[in-house]
Amino acid sequence: MQSQHADSTSNTNHASSAHNKNATLDSGPNATPESTSQKSISPDFALEPKYARFYEQARKFIGTDRVFADYLRRFAYGLDASCYRYIPKLVIWAQDEREIQELLRLSENLGVPLTFRAAGTSLSGQACSDSVLVVCAHFWKNISLVFGDSQENSASGGEVDSVDSSAPATKSITPKSSAPNTATKPTAPKPTAPESIWCDCGVIGADANTALKKYGKKIGPDPATINNAMIGGIFSNNSSGMCCGVKQNSYQTIKSVRVVLHDGFVLDTSARAAKGERVEDFLAIHSDKWRALQDLREKILQDESLSALIRKKFAIKNTTGYAINTLLDFDTPRDILNHIFIGAEGTLGFISRVEYECVEDFAHKACALLFYENLSLASKAVEILASHSDIVSAAEMMDYACLAISSKIGDSALPPEIGKISKGNCAILVQLEDNEKPALESKIAKITQALSPVPSLFGAHFSFDKKEQESWWKIRKALLPLSASARPSGATVITEDVCFEIAHFARGIENISALFERFAYEGIIFGHALSGNVHFIITPLLDRESEIARFGAFMEELAKMVASLGGSIKAEHGTGRMVAPFVELEWGAKAYEINKSIKAIFDPKGLINPDVIITQDSQIHLKNLKPASSKLIEDYLDACMECGFCEKICPSKGITLTPRQRIGVYREIARLSALPSKTPSEQKELEALQSGYGYFGVETCATCSMCATLCPLEIDTAKIALKKSQESNAAPTLKAGINRAIASFMSADIARMGALARFGVRSANALQAIVGKNVAFKLSSGLHNALGTPILPASMPRANGYVLGDKKAGSSRDSTLDSGAPCEVVYFSSCLNRIFAPNDAASDKRALAQVFESVCEKAGYSVKYPPNIQKLCCGKAHKNHPQAKDTLAKNAYEALLKASDNGRIPIVCDHSACSLELLASIREIESKGLDFANLGSANPDSCARKLRIYDMPAFVAKYLLERLEIAPTSEKIALYAPCSTRHNATKNEGWEGSMMLLANALSAQVCAEDVIKCCGFAGNKGFITPELNQSALKNLGKSRACVESIYADSARLDSGKDFGACGAESKGARESTEFCVDSGACKSLDSSEAQAGAMFGGAQRGFSSSSTCEIGLAQKSGFSWQHIIYLVDECAKPRV
Repeated sequence: MQSQHADSTSNTNHASSAHNKNATLDSGPNATPESTSQKSISPDFALEPKYARFYEQARKFIGTDRVFADYLRRFAYGLDASCYRYIPKLVIWAQDEREIQELLRLSENLGVPLTFRAAGTSLSGQACSDSVLVVCAHFWKNISLVFGDSQENSASGGEVDSVDSSAPATKSITPKSSAPNTATKPTAPKPTAPESIWCDCGVIGADANTALKKYGKKIGPDPATINNAMIGGIFSNNSSGMCCGVKQNSYQTIKSVRVVLHDGFVLDTSARAAKGERVEDFLAIHSDKWRALQDLREKILQDESLSALIRKKFAIKNTTGYAINTLLDFDTPRDILNHIFIGAEGTLGFISRVEYECVEDFAHKACALLFYENLSLASKAVEILASHSDIVSAAEMMDYACLAISSKIGDSALPPEIGKISKGNCAILVQLEDNEKPALESKIAKITQALSPVPSLFGAHFSFDKKEQESWWKIRKALLPLSASARPSGATVITEDVCFEIAHFARGIENISALFERFAYEGIIFGHALSGNVHFIITPLLDRESEIARFGAFMEELAKMVASLGGSIKAEHGTGRMVAPFVELEWGAKAYEINKSIKAIFDPKGLINPDVIITQDSQIHLKNLKPASSKLIEDYLDACMECGFCEKICPSKGITLTPRQRIGVYREIARLSALPSKTPSEQKELEALQSGYGYFGVETCATCSMCATLCPLEIDTAKIALKKSQESNAAPTLKAGINRAIASFMSADIARMGALARFGVRSANALQAIVGKNVAFKLSSGLHNALGTPILPASMPRANGYVLGDKKAGSSRDSTLDSGAPCEVVYFSSCLNRIFAPNDAASDKRALAQVFESVCEKAGYSVKYPPNIQKLCCGKAHKNHPQAKDTLAKNAYEALLKASDNGRIPIVCDHSACSLELLASIREIESKGLDFANLGSANPDSCARKLRIYDMPAFVAKYLLERLEIAPTSEKIALYAPCSTRHNATKNEGWEGSMMLLANALSAQVCAEDVIKCCGFAGNKGFITPELNQSALKNLGKSRACVESIYADSARLDSGKDFGACGAESKGARESTEFCVDSGACKSLDSSEAQAGAMFGGAQRGFSSSSTCEIGLAQKSGFSWQHIIYLVDECAKPRV
């Protein structure tokens, strides 16, 4: 039963999975999306004849770069958040409806099943496939807001305002306090609220809410995964969540849907449907299907007991089976066709687009975290809260195990009560909301009074503080990955989701606890108590048949218990494979026949997502479980449950693998390697994964660690690539020996290496001058494709000839601090900025150090350089050679300690990645307890803590801005904060916030890139793996026109962890994202339209804080990018 890890296709010669570098490189802003497309690799296992035909024919109309047959990508792209492991025969990244139509027709012709997937965050196994998996997450990003008359009332409808959600609106940001900025700011008319929102299936739920936020609206469904889950899955699972219950889920808020049926027919139920796609066209072409639906409806209406059962069961959350209540609730073709696909889990057709009605996103929210002695008391409180559901938005229950595990979050803002509770205690997180604060306070008083008969441990304290609310919701939303991280190594994460009527809620929880005890499972219990919806997680070790049998028996008893109480075996996670065998048990024979008939009507051959919801296999829920792999990989990686929270931020997600896929493949390599004996198929699988992982797992990992900023466990997948690179360089091979010798030579004489590098840059500049930049780029690209040599981008910097030397502040300026100490700073100029000077397109061609010295002079600051600065390096460039890196870091530390007078003088670095490396190396030096005897400190234990390292924008904002007169430019500027400023290690330093504050002091119109968190240039990878940078920047600056918005808290920026409640975007950086609505400027920009000038609302200059990032940004945008210090010097003069 555990043979799921073996691929059924085998017995051919194994083709290498090494990547093919023959891809066209993006030469600028006119490049198309295909220029950063995936590499085409031939199948490395034999395909069955029908799959071989499918593969060849699909490549004809899709192309060779989005049809994947190699084992590594089939394995990786088949991973999802569920407990199942299915390996597709083929994976396809579909781009548009035409391709979906052709795939469905091909499926029908060849008898090949298809499964459609968006984000892969589903938990019940409904998005897995061992046939053809069609991924629709990368291209389906359009959002349209509908204004004016209701579509249903007007064929012409209201105004439609569109945006590509892969690049949400750029931001104009104003800090709470900054230097005077008197330039006129643009204003936009305040729009009326949209009535509905159209979302492609690949739109992330939170992005839809971002588009609606300025209007005080949101979509109804609010699953805990809304920051990652996509509309296609939210709709297809009828996902609900914290607040929406059964009142605002997809079923209640759907306005129209666009579906591609099994025969390729496109059904559009909206009032704007094109001829040939309208409801009336469906009725004419598919009259047989409509008649069959009418017959089912009549059967239900004529059966009073069945009708009563359906009404009763859908009065609570229920996603077991199809939405058969549609046939009872509606009578018109449009309404029935609007609703029948909801919760169908992609088994009836392909959901291309959904139109939701907008619901209220209240302006004021109040939350309380109520602690109770036990679940019995908490259940009584739940009954009270449920009786006040008209004013209570959410009530999330968490048992003791949930609360105990929340300490792993490591957030200092976690409530202190967590440390005071004892075993058996539990909590309810309650949220109330209103548009008027007095009305909200009245609701608080009413609920507090209503709850008074049920004693709580610490009283009822409702908080209006957003940060405190976020810390509470952070606990609730992180429970799944947190509990998964605590599982025994090799255990499987089983997440169950049941619902009871409130009257049976307490009994249901008691019964679940009894089942835990009976089957010897330890689990956590939590859920949406207001809806009677209970989640629980168990982590059984399913490494033996006996354990699988025990789990199977548990599931049987659970299903019987829930059904006996009239509950839902699946409330909101979808039927999937997990409870497909129990649909008839819950619903009874008559209702189950209705379910089967619906499937037959829309999928007569059973080829669309088979074995999901309807199955003939009573054991399907126990098959193809993820294999146990105990103690095979590092503990911090083993904690990953493949939830996918990390994926949206990864720069390589559109070119190779995402973090969860890198971990999944890494884990599988370890599992296969550890097998004492391997079948021929397992050996070939291992070879395929190992041979491809170098490129897919290491070379194209930007090692930016942005994944850790989204992961509730802060798992840093970059460590895999770093470890693999270090192991490769330490191997006893000739190549590794040469690499070590080169690294040793380079690190031993940084000054000489810098001179050689400047010579190389001058040579590159000379070539560009002779043949032209574009020709030089094409020539270098050809050599790169053939030999793997670095590319020469058109935006290549010039060589830096500026000589560094200490600069004293001028006598005409006040150059003392309030304490009387001199104004001075130690400037650690990075290797890169000692090598690079601005390129020819830059308006200011001075060396960065010269510009910083100028700004310091204006502010009355003296600049000191560490002794022998030309010989110093932070060690970042040698991260793959730990010994050389550690030596360089220690040398830098010694020099900085001396130059800063043991930390008295602040230290500034001019490249954000190097600033981060300095911080990290200082911490490492302190933690390792290196010998401080020769460092000249009277208190060596505190040396490292004394050094104050600032990224340059942070230093300027903190120390210099108040000493300068700023005349802001009226020019619109583009802004990009490098990933180093967003890193978990720098989130407390406020580096990103400082850059935002600084930019707003300098310009009236700041268009900040808010979606791309890492540009993928990654030091030298932009030269040697340029496809990573190009893919990461595919949507750079592609947003609507920049409009004024106020950044609510400039010191606190979005780290990517969005833990707000009820589907509303968390109160981080996205809170200030706005979308303009005036004419013309609001069209979504297609990739081919992303010309220089169309990006960033027409800005013609960009600013950042990383010279390497700026190369890639300039190459993509077509205009010059420089360090933001250049704009400071341009706008600043000494304060009088």
